[in-house]
Amino acid sequence: MEDEKNENRTISLHTFSDMSRVSPTVFIYLLKESYVYGTQKATTKFRALQQQVLQILQNSPRPGPATFVVQCLYVLPLLGELYTEGFGHLILSSFRRLHNAQVDLSEAQSLAAQLVADIIGGDVIYGVPLLIKMLEAFDIRMTNIQKAISRREESDGNLEMAKAFIEAFISRLIQSESYTTAVTLMEHFSIHQPGQSFLEKMMQQNQFSAAEKWATFMGKAMLCAAVQKYIDMKLLRKAYKLIKANDLEQDFSEAYHMCKESALKRLAEKGCWDVAEFKTHGNKQLLEYLVYLAMEAGYTEKVDELCERYTLTGFVNIEESKVAPPKTRYLNIHELVAEDIIWVDDVDVLLNATSRIEASKVIGVDCEWKPNYIKGSKPNKVSIMQIASEKTAFIIDLLTLSVAEPVVLDNCLKRILHSPSILKLGYNLQCDLKQLSHSYEKMECFKHYEMLLDIQNVFKEPKGGLSGLSEKILGAGLNKTRRNSNWEQRPLSQNQVCNLLPYFLLIL
Repeated sequence: MEDEKNENRTISLHTFSDMSRVSPTVFIYLLKESYVYGTQKATTKFRALQQQVLQILQNSPRPGPATFVVQCLYVLPLLGELYTEGFGHLILSSFRRLHNAQVDLSEAQSLAAQLVADIIGGDVIYGVPLLIKMLEAFDIRMTNIQKAISRREESDGNLEMAKAFIEAFISRLIQSESYTTAVTLMEHFSIHQPGQSFLEKMMQQNQFSAAEKWATFMGKAMLCAAVQKYIDMKLLRKAYKLIKANDLEQDFSEAYHMCKESALKRLAEKGCWDVAEFKTHGNKQLLEYLVYLAMEAGYTEKVDELCERYTLTGFVNIEESKVAPPKTRYLNIHELVAEDIIWVDDVDVLLNATSRIEASKVIGVDCEWKPNYIKGSKPNKVSIMQIASEKTAFIIDLLTLSVAEPVVLDNCLKRILHSPSILKLGYNLQCDLKQLSHSYEKMECFKHYEMLLDIQNVFKEPKGGLSGLSEKILGAGLNKTRRNSNWEQRPLSQNQVCNLLPYFLLIL
Protein backbone atom coordinates (compact mmCIF):
# COMPACT_ATOMS: atom_id res chain seq x y z
CA MET A 1 0.00 0.00 0.00
CA GLU A 2 0.99 3.65 -0.32
CA ASP A 3 0.38 6.51 2.11
CA GLU A 4 0.14 10.24 1.44
CA LYS A 5 3.93 10.51 0.95
CA ASN A 6 3.86 7.71 -1.64
CA GLU A 7 6.10 5.53 0.56
CA ASN A 8 5.52 1.79 0.19
CA ARG A 9 3.75 0.48 3.28
CA THR A 10 2.67 -3.08 4.01
CA ILE A 11 0.17 -4.97 6.11
CA SER A 12 1.28 -8.38 7.29
CA LEU A 13 -1.49 -11.01 7.30
CA HIS A 14 -1.68 -14.77 7.87
CA THR A 15 -4.15 -16.81 5.87
CA PHE A 16 -5.23 -19.24 8.65
CA SER A 17 -7.07 -21.26 6.03
CA ASP A 18 -7.33 -24.25 8.41
CA MET A 19 -8.14 -23.41 12.03
CA SER A 20 -8.82 -26.97 13.21
CA ARG A 21 -5.33 -27.40 14.72
CA VAL A 22 -4.45 -23.82 15.64
CA SER A 23 -4.50 -23.20 19.41
CA PRO A 24 -5.54 -19.83 20.89
CA THR A 25 -1.96 -19.28 22.09
CA VAL A 26 -0.48 -19.81 18.62
CA PHE A 27 -3.17 -17.67 17.04
CA ILE A 28 -2.55 -14.76 19.44
CA TYR A 29 1.20 -14.97 18.84
CA LEU A 30 0.76 -14.90 15.05
CA LEU A 31 -1.74 -12.03 15.36
CA LYS A 32 0.82 -10.03 17.30
CA GLU A 33 3.54 -10.76 14.73
CA SER A 34 1.25 -9.64 11.90
CA TYR A 35 0.59 -6.37 13.71
CA VAL A 36 4.22 -5.73 14.62
CA TYR A 37 5.63 -6.35 11.14
CA GLY A 38 2.98 -4.34 9.31
CA THR A 39 4.21 -0.85 8.45
CA GLN A 40 0.87 0.89 7.90
CA LYS A 41 -0.70 3.26 10.44
CA ALA A 42 -2.21 1.65 13.54
CA THR A 43 -5.85 2.32 12.55
CA THR A 44 -5.30 0.88 9.08
CA LYS A 45 -3.67 -2.25 10.51
CA PHE A 46 -6.49 -2.59 13.05
CA ARG A 47 -9.19 -2.54 10.35
CA ALA A 48 -7.31 -5.01 8.14
CA LEU A 49 -6.69 -7.43 11.02
CA GLN A 50 -10.29 -7.04 12.22
CA GLN A 51 -11.52 -8.28 8.84
CA GLN A 52 -8.92 -11.06 8.92
CA VAL A 53 -10.01 -12.23 12.39
CA LEU A 54 -13.64 -12.30 11.21
CA GLN A 55 -12.66 -14.59 8.32
CA ILE A 56 -10.68 -16.77 10.74
CA LEU A 57 -13.67 -17.19 13.05
CA GLN A 58 -15.69 -18.30 10.03
CA ASN A 59 -13.13 -21.09 9.38
CA SER A 60 -14.47 -23.21 12.27
CA PRO A 61 -11.83 -22.87 15.00
CA ARG A 62 -12.02 -25.56 17.69
CA PRO A 63 -14.09 -26.11 19.79
CA GLY A 64 -16.23 -23.31 18.28
CA PRO A 65 -15.87 -19.61 17.36
CA ALA A 66 -17.37 -18.19 20.59
CA THR A 67 -15.39 -20.47 22.90
CA PHE A 68 -12.23 -19.86 20.85
CA VAL A 69 -12.66 -16.10 21.36
CA VAL A 70 -12.95 -16.47 25.16
CA GLN A 71 -9.88 -18.71 25.22
CA CYS A 72 -7.98 -16.05 23.25
CA LEU A 73 -9.09 -13.42 25.77
CA TYR A 74 -7.69 -15.56 28.58
CA VAL A 75 -4.34 -15.82 26.77
CA LEU A 76 -4.06 -12.17 25.66
CA PRO A 77 -2.71 -10.73 28.98
CA LEU A 78 0.42 -12.85 28.45
CA LEU A 79 1.40 -10.42 25.66
CA GLY A 80 1.65 -7.55 28.14
CA GLU A 81 -0.28 -4.33 28.72
CA LEU A 82 0.82 -2.85 25.37
CA TYR A 83 -1.25 -5.36 23.37
CA THR A 84 -3.91 -6.68 25.77
CA GLU A 85 -6.57 -3.98 25.47
CA GLY A 86 -6.11 -3.26 21.76
CA PHE A 87 -6.18 -6.90 20.67
CA GLY A 88 -9.06 -7.56 23.07
CA HIS A 89 -11.17 -4.88 21.36
CA LEU A 90 -10.08 -6.19 17.95
CA ILE A 91 -11.11 -9.80 18.66
CA LEU A 92 -14.41 -8.86 20.34
CA SER A 93 -15.40 -6.43 17.58
CA SER A 94 -14.75 -9.16 14.99
CA PHE A 95 -16.75 -11.68 17.02
CA ARG A 96 -19.76 -9.36 17.26
CA ARG A 97 -19.89 -9.19 13.45
CA LEU A 98 -19.93 -12.98 13.17
CA HIS A 99 -23.23 -14.38 11.86
CA ASN A 100 -22.77 -17.97 13.14
CA ALA A 101 -21.74 -16.96 16.67
CA GLN A 102 -24.72 -18.89 18.13
CA VAL A 103 -23.11 -22.25 17.28
CA ASP A 104 -21.40 -22.63 20.67
CA LEU A 105 -22.56 -19.48 22.46
CA SER A 106 -24.14 -21.25 25.44
CA GLU A 107 -20.91 -23.14 26.17
CA ALA A 108 -18.83 -20.00 25.66
CA GLN A 109 -21.15 -17.98 27.93
CA SER A 110 -20.15 -20.04 30.95
CA LEU A 111 -16.44 -19.63 30.23
CA ALA A 112 -16.88 -15.89 29.53
CA ALA A 113 -18.69 -15.45 32.89
CA GLN A 114 -15.73 -17.14 34.56
CA LEU A 115 -13.38 -14.70 32.81
CA VAL A 116 -15.49 -11.74 33.97
CA ALA A 117 -15.42 -13.03 37.56
CA ASP A 118 -11.64 -13.45 37.34
CA ILE A 119 -11.27 -9.87 36.01
CA ILE A 120 -13.44 -8.43 38.81
CA GLY A 121 -11.57 -10.57 41.33
CA GLY A 122 -8.23 -9.25 40.07
CA ASP A 123 -6.85 -12.56 38.77
CA VAL A 124 -6.91 -11.45 35.11
CA ILE A 125 -6.00 -7.89 34.18
CA TYR A 126 -8.34 -6.09 31.77
CA GLY A 127 -9.76 -2.57 31.68
CA VAL A 128 -13.41 -1.98 32.59
CA PRO A 129 -14.47 -0.86 29.05
CA LEU A 130 -13.41 -4.25 27.68
CA LEU A 131 -15.13 -6.00 30.58
CA ILE A 132 -18.40 -4.31 29.61
CA LYS A 133 -17.94 -5.36 25.99
CA MET A 134 -17.54 -8.97 27.17
CA LEU A 135 -20.77 -8.75 29.16
CA GLU A 136 -22.62 -7.47 26.10
CA ALA A 137 -21.01 -9.79 23.53
CA PHE A 138 -21.79 -12.97 25.52
CA ASP A 139 -24.97 -11.68 27.22
CA ILE A 140 -23.66 -12.53 30.69
CA ARG A 141 -26.32 -12.19 33.40
CA MET A 142 -26.39 -12.56 37.18
CA THR A 143 -27.15 -16.29 36.98
CA ASN A 144 -23.99 -16.80 34.89
CA ILE A 145 -21.96 -14.87 37.48
CA GLN A 146 -23.50 -17.02 40.23
CA LYS A 147 -22.24 -20.22 38.59
CA ALA A 148 -18.84 -18.68 37.91
CA ILE A 149 -18.44 -17.65 41.57
CA SER A 150 -19.42 -21.14 42.68
CA ARG A 151 -16.58 -22.59 40.61
CA ARG A 152 -14.21 -19.79 41.62
CA GLU A 153 -14.87 -20.10 45.37
CA GLU A 154 -15.46 -23.87 45.18
CA SER A 155 -18.69 -23.38 47.07
CA ASP A 156 -22.44 -23.48 46.52
CA GLY A 157 -22.89 -19.83 45.58
CA ASN A 158 -26.34 -18.25 45.33
CA LEU A 159 -27.77 -15.22 43.57
CA GLU A 160 -27.37 -13.02 46.65
CA MET A 161 -23.68 -13.84 46.77
CA ALA A 162 -23.33 -13.04 43.05
CA LYS A 163 -25.21 -9.77 43.50
CA ALA A 164 -23.00 -8.78 46.45
CA PHE A 165 -19.92 -9.61 44.35
CA ILE A 166 -21.05 -7.31 41.50
CA GLU A 167 -22.29 -4.56 43.85
CA ALA A 168 -18.92 -4.46 45.62
CA PHE A 169 -17.24 -3.92 42.24
CA ILE A 170 -19.73 -1.17 41.36
CA SER A 171 -19.08 0.52 44.72
CA ARG A 172 -15.37 0.63 43.91
CA LEU A 173 -16.19 2.25 40.57
CA ILE A 174 -18.38 4.87 42.27
CA GLN A 175 -15.63 5.62 44.79
CA SER A 176 -13.23 6.21 41.88
CA GLU A 177 -15.92 8.45 40.26
CA SER A 178 -16.30 6.16 37.24
CA TYR A 179 -20.01 6.96 37.21
CA THR A 180 -20.88 6.14 33.60
CA THR A 181 -19.32 2.68 33.91
CA ALA A 182 -21.03 2.06 37.25
CA VAL A 183 -24.41 3.04 35.80
CA THR A 184 -23.86 0.81 32.76
CA LEU A 185 -23.20 -2.19 35.04
CA MET A 186 -26.21 -1.42 37.27
CA GLU A 187 -28.39 -1.24 34.17
CA HIS A 188 -26.94 -4.46 32.72
CA PHE A 189 -27.46 -6.46 35.93
CA SER A 190 -30.76 -4.73 36.89
CA ILE A 191 -29.40 -3.39 40.17
CA HIS A 192 -31.62 -0.59 41.51
CA GLN A 193 -29.30 0.66 44.22
CA PRO A 194 -28.31 3.23 45.55
CA GLY A 195 -30.87 6.01 46.05
CA GLN A 196 -31.47 9.64 45.14
CA SER A 197 -28.29 10.78 46.89
CA PHE A 198 -26.32 9.00 44.17
CA LEU A 199 -28.19 10.97 41.51
CA GLU A 200 -27.49 14.27 43.25
CA LYS A 201 -23.83 13.39 43.71
CA MET A 202 -23.41 12.77 39.98
CA MET A 203 -25.20 15.97 39.04
CA GLN A 204 -23.22 18.06 41.53
CA GLN A 205 -20.06 16.77 39.87
CA ASN A 206 -21.46 17.65 36.41
CA GLN A 207 -21.76 13.99 35.41
CA PHE A 208 -25.02 14.78 33.66
CA SER A 209 -25.00 12.03 31.01
CA ALA A 210 -24.46 9.32 33.62
CA ALA A 211 -27.09 10.87 35.88
CA GLU A 212 -29.70 11.00 33.11
CA LYS A 213 -28.91 7.44 32.02
CA TRP A 214 -29.34 6.16 35.56
CA ALA A 215 -32.52 8.18 36.15
CA THR A 216 -34.01 6.79 32.93
CA PHE A 217 -33.19 3.26 34.10
CA MET A 218 -34.68 3.85 37.57
CA GLY A 219 -37.97 5.22 36.24
CA LYS A 220 -40.25 8.24 36.40
CA ALA A 221 -39.69 9.14 40.06
CA MET A 222 -35.94 9.46 39.57
CA LEU A 223 -36.41 11.31 36.27
CA CYS A 224 -38.57 13.85 38.09
CA ALA A 225 -35.86 14.19 40.74
CA ALA A 226 -33.29 14.83 38.00
CA VAL A 227 -35.48 17.50 36.39
CA GLN A 228 -36.01 19.21 39.74
CA LYS A 229 -32.26 19.16 40.41
CA TYR A 230 -31.63 20.80 37.03
CA ILE A 231 -34.18 23.48 37.89
CA ASP A 232 -32.54 24.06 41.29
CA MET A 233 -29.17 24.37 39.54
CA LYS A 234 -30.76 26.84 37.08
CA LEU A 235 -29.85 24.58 34.15
CA LEU A 236 -33.12 25.17 32.34
CA ARG A 237 -31.98 23.92 28.93
CA LYS A 238 -31.03 20.54 30.37
CA ALA A 239 -34.28 20.41 32.33
CA TYR A 240 -36.24 21.22 29.17
CA LYS A 241 -34.55 18.46 27.16
CA LEU A 242 -35.14 15.87 29.88
CA ILE A 243 -38.77 16.92 30.30
CA LYS A 244 -39.41 16.71 26.57
CA ALA A 245 -37.56 13.41 26.05
CA ASN A 246 -39.59 11.67 28.77
CA ASP A 247 -43.04 13.28 28.31
CA LEU A 248 -42.97 15.06 31.66
CA GLU A 249 -44.63 18.27 30.45
CA GLN A 250 -47.68 17.74 32.67
CA ASP A 251 -45.52 17.14 35.75
CA PHE A 252 -43.43 20.27 35.20
CA SER A 253 -45.77 22.55 33.28
CA GLU A 254 -44.45 25.76 34.88
CA ALA A 255 -40.79 24.81 34.51
CA TYR A 256 -41.40 23.60 30.95
CA HIS A 257 -42.96 26.94 30.07
CA MET A 258 -40.03 28.79 31.66
CA CYS A 259 -37.64 26.70 29.57
CA LYS A 260 -39.58 27.50 26.41
CA GLU A 261 -39.51 31.21 27.23
CA SER A 262 -35.78 31.05 27.90
CA ALA A 263 -35.23 29.41 24.50
CA LEU A 264 -37.33 32.09 22.78
CA LYS A 265 -35.36 34.82 24.51
CA ARG A 266 -32.05 33.37 23.29
CA LEU A 267 -33.37 33.27 19.73
CA ALA A 268 -34.69 36.83 19.97
CA GLU A 269 -31.34 38.07 21.26
CA LYS A 270 -29.72 36.55 18.18
CA GLY A 271 -32.27 38.25 15.94
CA CYS A 272 -33.84 34.94 14.87
CA TRP A 273 -37.43 36.10 15.23
CA ASP A 274 -38.90 33.81 12.57
CA VAL A 275 -37.25 30.78 14.20
CA ALA A 276 -38.59 31.90 17.58
CA GLU A 277 -42.08 32.27 16.12
CA PHE A 278 -41.88 28.77 14.64
CA LYS A 279 -40.79 27.37 18.02
CA THR A 280 -43.96 28.67 19.67
CA HIS A 281 -46.01 26.20 17.58
CA GLY A 282 -48.93 28.61 17.79
CA ASN A 283 -49.09 28.56 21.60
CA LYS A 284 -50.83 31.81 22.55
CA GLN A 285 -48.97 32.26 25.84
CA LEU A 286 -45.60 31.87 24.13
CA LEU A 287 -46.63 34.15 21.27
CA GLU A 288 -47.58 36.85 23.76
CA TYR A 289 -44.18 36.46 25.43
CA LEU A 290 -42.54 36.82 22.02
CA VAL A 291 -44.48 40.05 21.49
CA TYR A 292 -43.15 41.37 24.80
CA LEU A 293 -39.61 40.50 23.70
CA ALA A 294 -40.16 42.39 20.45
CA MET A 295 -41.44 45.37 22.41
CA GLU A 296 -38.37 45.31 24.66
CA ALA A 297 -36.16 45.26 21.57
CA GLY A 298 -38.02 48.22 20.07
CA TYR A 299 -39.04 46.01 17.16
CA THR A 300 -42.47 47.61 16.73
CA GLU A 301 -43.15 46.20 13.27
CA LYS A 302 -42.67 42.65 14.61
CA VAL A 303 -45.14 43.49 17.39
CA ASP A 304 -47.69 44.61 14.79
CA GLU A 305 -46.97 41.62 12.57
CA LEU A 306 -47.45 39.04 15.35
CA CYS A 307 -50.56 40.73 16.73
CA GLU A 308 -52.18 40.83 13.30
CA ARG A 309 -51.20 37.28 12.31
CA TYR A 310 -52.39 35.63 15.54
CA THR A 311 -55.14 38.11 16.51
CA LEU A 312 -53.43 39.07 19.74
CA THR A 313 -55.13 41.94 21.56
CA GLY A 314 -53.94 44.28 24.27
CA PHE A 315 -50.66 45.20 22.61
CA VAL A 316 -51.56 47.48 19.71
CA ASN A 317 -52.76 50.38 21.84
CA ILE A 318 -49.91 50.32 24.33
CA GLU A 319 -48.53 53.81 24.67
CA GLU A 320 -45.39 54.60 22.80
CA SER A 321 -43.64 55.56 26.04
CA LYS A 322 -44.10 52.10 27.48
CA VAL A 323 -42.15 50.49 24.66
CA ALA A 324 -38.43 50.44 25.35
CA PRO A 325 -36.58 52.46 22.71
CA PRO A 326 -34.04 50.67 20.54
CA LYS A 327 -30.61 50.65 22.19
CA THR A 328 -28.83 51.08 18.90
CA ARG A 329 -29.47 53.18 15.79
CA TYR A 330 -29.51 51.10 12.61
CA LEU A 331 -28.74 52.08 9.05
CA ASN A 332 -31.62 52.27 6.62
CA ILE A 333 -31.00 51.83 2.91
CA HIS A 334 -33.33 54.76 2.08
CA GLU A 335 -30.91 57.07 3.90
CA LEU A 336 -28.15 56.09 1.48
CA VAL A 337 -29.59 55.17 -1.92
CA ALA A 338 -30.29 58.22 -4.09
CA GLU A 339 -32.25 56.48 -6.84
CA ASP A 340 -34.09 53.16 -6.97
CA ILE A 341 -34.42 49.78 -5.33
CA ILE A 342 -35.51 47.53 -8.20
CA TRP A 343 -37.19 44.14 -7.76
CA VAL A 344 -36.07 41.74 -10.54
CA ASP A 345 -38.36 38.78 -11.20
CA ASP A 346 -38.98 38.77 -14.98
CA VAL A 347 -36.78 38.58 -18.07
CA ASP A 348 -37.15 42.17 -19.29
CA VAL A 349 -36.24 43.67 -15.93
CA LEU A 350 -33.38 41.17 -15.57
CA LEU A 351 -31.87 42.07 -18.95
CA ASN A 352 -32.14 45.78 -18.21
CA ALA A 353 -30.61 45.31 -14.76
CA THR A 354 -27.72 43.30 -16.21
CA SER A 355 -26.87 46.04 -18.71
CA ARG A 356 -26.92 48.70 -15.99
CA ILE A 357 -24.78 46.59 -13.64
CA GLU A 358 -22.24 45.92 -16.42
CA ALA A 359 -21.71 49.67 -16.72
CA SER A 360 -20.42 49.79 -13.13
CA LYS A 361 -16.81 49.41 -12.07
CA VAL A 362 -17.62 48.33 -8.51
CA ILE A 363 -20.70 46.55 -7.15
CA GLY A 364 -21.78 45.10 -3.82
CA VAL A 365 -23.09 41.51 -3.75
CA ASP A 366 -24.95 39.58 -1.06
CA CYS A 367 -27.36 36.66 -0.82
CA GLU A 368 -30.22 35.81 1.53
CA TRP A 369 -32.07 32.58 2.26
CA LYS A 370 -34.69 31.44 4.71
CA PRO A 371 -33.11 30.26 7.98
CA ASN A 372 -33.52 26.61 8.93
CA TYR A 373 -35.82 25.78 11.80
CA ILE A 374 -34.84 22.13 12.23
CA LYS A 375 -31.36 21.17 13.39
CA GLY A 376 -29.52 18.97 10.90
CA SER A 377 -31.98 19.58 8.07
CA LYS A 378 -30.90 20.47 4.54
CA PRO A 379 -30.22 24.21 4.08
CA ASN A 380 -32.86 26.18 2.20
CA LYS A 381 -32.12 27.46 -1.30
CA VAL A 382 -30.71 30.93 -1.76
CA SER A 383 -33.81 33.06 -2.22
CA ILE A 384 -32.49 36.40 -3.48
CA MET A 385 -29.25 37.86 -4.77
CA GLN A 386 -28.74 41.55 -4.06
CA ILE A 387 -26.49 43.57 -6.35
CA ALA A 388 -25.90 47.27 -5.72
CA SER A 389 -24.26 49.82 -8.00
CA GLU A 390 -23.43 53.38 -6.94
CA LYS A 391 -27.00 54.69 -7.16
CA THR A 392 -29.25 51.63 -7.54
CA ALA A 393 -29.88 48.40 -5.67
CA PHE A 394 -31.22 45.36 -7.59
CA ILE A 395 -32.95 42.49 -5.79
CA ILE A 396 -32.86 39.41 -8.05
CA ASP A 397 -35.51 36.79 -7.23
CA LEU A 398 -33.49 33.60 -7.77
CA LEU A 399 -36.29 31.30 -6.65
CA THR A 400 -38.65 32.62 -9.33
CA LEU A 401 -36.22 33.17 -12.21
CA SER A 402 -34.38 29.85 -11.77
CA VAL A 403 -37.67 28.10 -12.51
CA ALA A 404 -39.22 30.47 -15.07
CA GLU A 405 -36.11 31.49 -17.05
CA PRO A 406 -33.09 29.41 -15.92
CA VAL A 407 -31.06 29.87 -19.14
CA VAL A 408 -31.50 33.65 -19.29
CA LEU A 409 -30.74 33.96 -15.57
CA ASP A 410 -27.59 31.86 -15.95
CA ASN A 411 -26.34 33.93 -18.90
CA CYS A 412 -27.05 37.28 -17.22
CA LEU A 413 -25.32 36.34 -13.99
CA LYS A 414 -22.35 34.95 -15.94
CA ARG A 415 -21.95 38.35 -17.60
CA ILE A 416 -21.71 39.92 -14.15
CA LEU A 417 -19.96 37.34 -11.97
CA HIS A 418 -17.42 36.20 -14.60
CA SER A 419 -16.53 39.72 -15.71
CA PRO A 420 -12.89 40.71 -15.00
CA SER A 421 -13.77 44.41 -15.32
CA ILE A 422 -16.28 44.59 -12.45
CA LEU A 423 -15.00 44.48 -8.86
CA LYS A 424 -17.45 42.50 -6.71
CA LEU A 425 -17.51 43.39 -2.99
CA GLY A 426 -18.97 41.05 -0.38
CA TYR A 427 -18.72 40.13 3.28
CA ASN A 428 -17.87 36.55 4.29
CA LEU A 429 -18.17 35.63 0.63
CA GLN A 430 -17.20 31.98 1.04
CA CYS A 431 -20.44 31.27 2.85
CA ASP A 432 -22.59 32.85 0.10
CA LEU A 433 -20.66 31.21 -2.74
CA LYS A 434 -20.92 27.77 -1.15
CA GLN A 435 -24.65 28.21 -0.60
CA LEU A 436 -25.16 29.36 -4.20
CA SER A 437 -23.32 26.38 -5.69
CA HIS A 438 -25.31 23.95 -3.52
CA SER A 439 -28.63 25.64 -4.28
CA TYR A 440 -28.19 25.84 -8.07
CA GLU A 441 -25.78 23.05 -9.01
CA LYS A 442 -26.61 23.10 -12.74
CA MET A 443 -25.99 26.82 -13.26
CA GLU A 444 -22.61 27.69 -14.80
CA CYS A 445 -22.62 31.21 -13.38
CA PHE A 446 -21.88 29.88 -9.89
CA LYS A 447 -18.99 27.62 -10.94
CA HIS A 448 -16.33 30.32 -10.72
CA TYR A 449 -15.97 34.06 -10.16
CA GLU A 450 -13.72 36.93 -11.27
CA MET A 451 -12.61 40.01 -9.34
CA LEU A 452 -13.98 39.26 -5.87
CA LEU A 453 -12.99 41.22 -2.77
CA ASP A 454 -14.08 40.06 0.68
CA ILE A 455 -14.46 43.09 2.97
CA GLN A 456 -14.09 40.77 5.97
CA ASN A 457 -10.50 40.02 4.96
CA VAL A 458 -9.71 43.69 4.39
CA PHE A 459 -10.91 45.18 7.68
CA LYS A 460 -10.80 42.11 9.97
CA GLU A 461 -13.15 43.75 12.46
CA PRO A 462 -12.64 41.84 15.77
CA LYS A 463 -16.01 42.70 17.31
CA GLY A 464 -19.51 42.72 15.88
CA GLY A 465 -18.66 41.62 12.33
CA LEU A 466 -20.02 43.82 9.53
CA SER A 467 -22.47 45.55 11.87
CA GLY A 468 -19.61 46.50 14.17
CA LEU A 469 -17.60 47.77 11.20
CA SER A 470 -20.58 49.79 9.95
CA GLU A 471 -21.11 51.32 13.37
CA LYS A 472 -17.43 52.28 13.63
CA ILE A 473 -17.26 53.92 10.18
CA LEU A 474 -20.82 55.14 9.55
CA GLY A 475 -22.00 55.61 13.13
CA ALA A 476 -24.84 53.08 12.88
CA GLY A 477 -24.95 49.29 12.75
CA LEU A 478 -26.95 46.81 10.68
CA ASN A 479 -30.11 45.31 12.08
CA LYS A 480 -29.64 41.53 12.28
CA THR A 481 -33.20 41.19 13.53
CA ARG A 482 -34.59 42.03 10.09
CA ARG A 483 -31.91 40.06 8.26
CA ASN A 484 -32.75 36.78 10.05
CA SER A 485 -36.19 36.59 8.50
CA ASN A 486 -38.19 34.66 5.92
CA TRP A 487 -36.63 35.65 2.58
CA GLU A 488 -38.91 33.28 0.65
CA GLN A 489 -42.04 35.32 1.32
CA ARG A 490 -43.28 37.47 -1.57
CA PRO A 491 -43.35 40.37 -1.58
CA LEU A 492 -40.52 41.16 0.82
CA SER A 493 -41.53 43.36 3.71
CA GLN A 494 -40.48 47.00 3.79
CA ASN A 495 -38.25 46.20 6.75
CA GLN A 496 -36.41 43.49 4.83
CA VAL A 497 -35.79 45.87 1.93
CA CYS A 498 -34.49 48.50 4.35
CA ASN A 499 -31.76 46.16 5.54
CA LEU A 500 -30.25 44.98 2.27
CA LEU A 501 -26.50 44.60 2.59
CA PRO A 502 -24.69 45.25 -0.74
CA TYR A 503 -25.17 49.02 -0.78
CA PHE A 504 -23.64 49.29 2.68
CA LEU A 505 -20.55 47.50 1.31
CA LEU A 506 -20.10 50.20 -1.33
CA ILE A 507 -20.39 52.96 1.27
CA LEU A 508 -17.76 51.29 3.43
